[in-house]
Amino acid sequence: MTAVDIDPALIAAAVEWARQDPDDGDRAVLEAEIAAAQAGDGAAVASLASRFAGPLEFGTAGLRAEEGPGPGRMNRVVVRRTAAGLATYLLQRLAEMAPVQSADAPAGPTTDAAADAAAGQEPRPPRVVVGYDARRGSKTFALDSAAVFAAAGLDTILLPSELPTPVLAFAVRHLEADAGVMVTASHNPPADNGYKVYLGGRMTDEAGRGAQITAPSDRDIADCIDHDAPVDSIPLTASGWTVADRGIAAAYRLAACRVLDPERTGHRRLNVVYTPLHGVGGAVLPDLFEDAGFERPYTVPEQAEPDPAFPTVAFPNPEEPGAMDLALAAARDRGADLVIANDPDADRLALAVPDPADGIGAGGAGSAHGAGGGWRMLTGDEVGVLLGSHLMAGLRPAGAVVGNSVVSSRLLSRVAAERDVPHATTLTGFKWIARVPGLGFGYEEALGYCVAPEMVRDKDGMTAALVAAELAAGLADQGKTLLDALDEIALDFGVVATGQLSVRVADLALLDAMMARLRLAPPVTLAGQDVVEAVDLTQGYRDLPGTDALMYTSADDSRVVVRPSGTEPKLKCYLEVVRPVQAATQLPGVRAEASAALAELSASIGEALGQP
Repeated sequence: MTAVDIDPALIAAAVEWARQDPDDGDRAVLEAEIAAAQAGDGAAVASLASRFAGPLEFGTAGLRAEEGPGPGRMNRVVVRRTAAGLATYLLQRLAEMAPVQSADAPAGPTTDAAADAAAGQEPRPPRVVVGYDARRGSKTFALDSAAVFAAAGLDTILLPSELPTPVLAFAVRHLEADAGVMVTASHNPPADNGYKVYLGGRMTDEAGRGAQITAPSDRDIADCIDHDAPVDSIPLTASGWTVADRGIAAAYRLAACRVLDPERTGHRRLNVVYTPLHGVGGAVLPDLFEDAGFERPYTVPEQAEPDPAFPTVAFPNPEEPGAMDLALAAARDRGADLVIANDPDADRLALAVPDPADGIGAGGAGSAHGAGGGWRMLTGDEVGVLLGSHLMAGLRPAGAVVGNSVVSSRLLSRVAAERDVPHATTLTGFKWIARVPGLGFGYEEALGYCVAPEMVRDKDGMTAALVAAELAAGLADQGKTLLDALDEIALDFGVVATGQLSVRVADLALLDAMMARLRLAPPVTLAGQDVVEAVDLTQGYRDLPGTDALMYTSADDSRVVVRPSGTEPKLKCYLEVVRPVQAATQLPGVRAEASAALAELSASIGEALGQP
């Protein structure tokens, strides 16, 4: 490509962005790229075209993208515009809550804002809490947000340091905030960052307080974001916000300890190895365990401190092969009872347990992967049913509901039915799970668990770790393990194997094409079994609202749910196989059978999608 092939409008947009970019590093990168593009560097032209292809779209997950200059990246310009839009949204909502009513108007629901208006007082300004993790740029983005919010007149509270996402979600409820912002990209690659938004206080109902946003709030906030606003036109203040007391983490830990059964205080002897995977969980979880009466976990030293480069892992995600290697090696060396891992913002939890089968076959169908060396990883579905079964035994108030997403295993619902505990199935994502009325426990297969919704109305990898440790310690006192508990569940409800098939595409349009292919020609058999139920979830299903997903159940009770990923260019197929078992001696053979059936099911749905 030569200089004459450059769109002048692209160069003009890049030059204008560089002119107003408040970040010296981003501005230097962009200016160098502009110069290279003008000199005929095709790679520079392509990079500019990608950066300026369009603005990041604000959705229910907020924003998430690679850091760097341009409207299609995470940077200070995008963050300031987004913060200004969120401030506008909150102020508009507050104004709408305090309408002037005539004296003879019928009485209706009263909000704090409406009550203030009735008393002749101005409603207090919206309160917003801002948190951030240890990724590159996170603190700067948080400070920029606080400066925008405070300048807009919001009561702004900045968390005092790099802290986990669950602490921010806790703070929204604990500090009675109307909104929360968490600057994090969770377990994304090191180059990424993100901007998650929570609503609380006067902006939502009780079920949604401290939960991630859903429609239509995401669209309403997006409508308030001016993607063309000159960054120097957005008011800022160098002060005017409050830095939360460092005791906020201690308040979180105190609330988390209340999740445990006070009558089980003697069952807290456990040798635990912990890794925060270079994230911020290490600032909270070891102290939390000590507060709860456990021995302080041994933290993997190479991964103990926050490091945005995540130098010891290819991807900072405990589900990725290799991410747990250092923790498992430490566990073998120390004779540990349990390995606990959080992702970098500590909202997810992974567990590994000693395996008498030496990790071969991962100790049974449905496991993530064999770890070898006498350890294996538990899947999200396995941990979900373990935690749910444990909490059903009496830790939750009577009448509390347990729930999980539609792409997670059906096993929890069957355990709940056997125990006369209400169960709810939701759409994918914790923004839905958290809003289940009367929720006592919820989980999703992607390592997300909510064990204390009255405290944190989101997934929380630290309180979940605490409950998992309580369960493991109690079982150890009985001479049992978490694997024994899974065996007991299997004997009652069958061996359940779950897995995923992901089809990555280069063009997002191909996702629609693959979904259309299945809708036009749905499979009539899967892995040699007749499909007895085919459901297009766009029309809704039972209590579920419509969503872009397809579900197939075969005669042997195997199930496949197919949906486009909400964050990546790929189609996800969630697989589940169920096999009955009559005796403990049959478990190894039935697990091997279920594992083979899962592989066959994966191949079958792949064929239906036109995959080689």
